[in-house]
Order: sequence, then structure tokens, then C-alpha cells
Amino acid sequence: MRQYVITAPAELNALINLPASKSISNRALTIHALSGGTVLPDNLSDCDDTDVMIKALQNMPDVIDIKAAGTAMRFTTAYLSVTEGTHVITGTERMRQRPIGVLVDALRFLGADIEYEGEQGFPPLRITGRQLEGGRIEIRGDISSQYISALLMIGPSLRQGLELRLTGNIISRPYIDLTLCTMRDFGAKAEWVGSDTIKIHPHPYVPTYYFIENDWSAASYWYEMVALSHDANAEVKLSGLMDGSLQGDSVVKYLFSMLGVKTVFDSRERGVPTTVTLRKTGVRPARLDYDFINQPDMAQTFVVCCAMLGIPFHFKGLATLKIKETDRIEALKTEMRKLGFVIRDVDGRELIWDGERCEPQPDAAIDTYEDHRMAMAFAPASLLIPGLRINNPHVVSKSYPHFWNDLQMAGFEVLENEMA
Repeated sequence: MRQYVITAPAELNALINLPASKSISNRALTIHALSGGTVLPDNLSDCDDTDVMIKALQNMPDVIDIKAAGTAMRFTTAYLSVTEGTHVITGTERMRQRPIGVLVDALRFLGADIEYEGEQGFPPLRITGRQLEGGRIEIRGDISSQYISALLMIGPSLRQGLELRLTGNIISRPYIDLTLCTMRDFGAKAEWVGSDTIKIHPHPYVPTYYFIENDWSAASYWYEMVALSHDANAEVKLSGLMDGSLQGDSVVKYLFSMLGVKTVFDSRERGVPTTVTLRKTGVRPARLDYDFINQPDMAQTFVVCCAMLGIPFHFKGLATLKIKETDRIEALKTEMRKLGFVIRDVDGRELIWDGERCEPQPDAAIDTYEDHRMAMAFAPASLLIPGLRINNPHVVSKSYPHFWNDLQMAGFEVLENEMA
């Protein structure tokens, strides 16, 4: 096992080139493949999740190992269903524990030929692609938006197109809107035709030059660092972000304004990447209550940040955290207790901290559970806990491969321990 020991600088001043958006990259790659284009989208993410998609879509081996990439598993399953050939798609042990039955059932309803190679409802899958009829289908709106996006992206290739009605509470709506916007950029006719229904016309994609903006999810960890820094003049510049971004996690700029971090755009021109400057304002709320139903991946960042700042919180909309790279609800409770914070959950859907503390573990080492966001959300806590230890730190390659290098550029000391 590898371990990093993180010590933060007294002053925080950095210019960081963020990675490209993994969410947009994987959508653009899927749609690009469906369009029959020959030139890959520009500024693709260099993360593991995007790398496995590129290799899968370019090489199309008989057995596609998607490793730990959840978006790639869902998107590629739909893609293979409408693409000629027979393939088995599989992944890591954890991936084989992550449910995919809702998507498989929906694709089968549309006529897809999909068989389970192991346990029903879970990967690996054997898929024989063919032209699907399409038509009208209903799916729950409170499941992972990746299932919904996977169905939407193949809509233009279906004979009748696709009319998708989302039942119940619709979560992660910004990610659905991001998918629709990316589809339209490639020529699709796709739109909401009601508060719960999306219509995709049987109109083929057009190969298109496509540039991918940088990642607001990655930006969130730098916001956290500015919020936690004791340096009143802390300043971080982040390149390649867009004002008015459709990335759901771009809401981070509003949420962190409540935690004392101001966002300044060099340019407000819509659709043009620019540099964003983060500065401290000194603002701090008595508590923070928020529903993360549209940004569940931000929960880890805010749990760690608020607790370290001594800000009680009540976070809702977290039901999907249990089926992520790990059970993030339990992982957060366990690792925060190591730092002296007693977090409780409500039915695995909410996390609450009312200020309760416990004795922190001396020389606590944060376990990352094969989850990139555990490593990156906890690393900024080193600003208040010198010598914070992070186990298996290389999980960050899933979405932000140069995270630790960027920390060092910002003045953090990152020392490696070789563990037994």
C-alpha cells in the first residue's frame, strides 16, 4: 500500500491548469462515435475514465474492460446495443457490484439483445448490437442520471427516435441538460417537451469539431483549499473554465461564496474558456443546509470543508452516494471520525453534523476506498492538519491524474511512505 503525507504551505498562491471535464469528454466521445466522425473531440480529459472509453470505442475488442469507470460502463452499454457486433463489457470487482439492471431493462424494452454473464442486474454483460426500433419509454427519474444520459445519446440512431418520460422525483437534472446540449452540438434534435418528458427525433448526428472545457468538479478542491487556508491573502487562479457552464458542479462557485470564497472571471464571454480567480472574503455562515440532489459528487468536498471550518450542516439528496465508487455515506462517516468529527446519516440519503466531536486518531490515515473523490476531498484538510496521511493516493487518476503534482506546484509538501 502506498501513502502520501501532506503538509500545506503557510501561504497559498497558485495558477492551476485544471483537467478537462470527464463528464463532457465521455459524452462527447460516445456521440462522436455514433456520428461516425474521424477526428476526436479537442481537449479530452486525460483521466482513466476517459482513457478506457477512447480505447473501447477505437479498438472495439471482443471483451471490453471498462475498469472502474461508471460513466463509461453505462454509456458504452447503450452504444454497443446499437452498434453491430457482439461484445462482453466488464470492469473491476467494484464495478461488477454496481447495479445496471435499470439501464439493461430499458434497453431491452427498446429491443436490445443483452445477456448477463454473471449475477442478474450487474456487469459483466454480453451485448449483440443491432438497429433498435425506439419509441416511448418510462424510467424512474431518481436513479443515476448516467442511465438516462446513456438512453438519450442513442436516441437519434433509433428508427422512431425516443420519447423518454421520467417518473417521480428527477435528480441530477443538470447532467441530463448537459447531455442534451452536447447532443444538439452534434446536430441532434433533442428537447424537453414537458417537465418530465424528453423527445429525441430520429435525426442522425453530424461529425463536428468539438472543444471540451475544463472541469468544475476538479475546481471544487481548490475552492476548498482557499476556504480552509489561514492565509487571508490566499489566491488561486484556475484556467480553462467557462462562465455559464452547463456542468452541474459549476454551482460550486455559488456554494463557496457562502463559505468565504469569491469567484472572479477574467472574461464573461459565454462559451469561451477563461481564467477564474479565487479569493477569501472572510464570510462564514453559522450553519449550511443544502440539497445536493443535482450535484451529489460535491458532497464529500462540503462535508470535509464545513466540518474543518466548524460549520454544522445538514446535506440532503445523497441517495446515489451508496452506489458510487464506494458507499460514500459510510466512507465519509468512518474517515471523518478519524479526524474527530461524528457525522450521522438519515436512511443513507442525508448527512448531518451538529458539532459533535470525538477524540481524533493520532497520525490518522485517510482510506480512499478506490474512490478518487475521497482522496481529493480530504487532501485540503492538510491545511489544518499538518502531516495528514492519505492511503492509496493514486486513485485520483480516475478523474484528475495530475492532482498531486498541482498540489506541489501550489507549495504543498507531498511525501511518499511505502507501506507494508
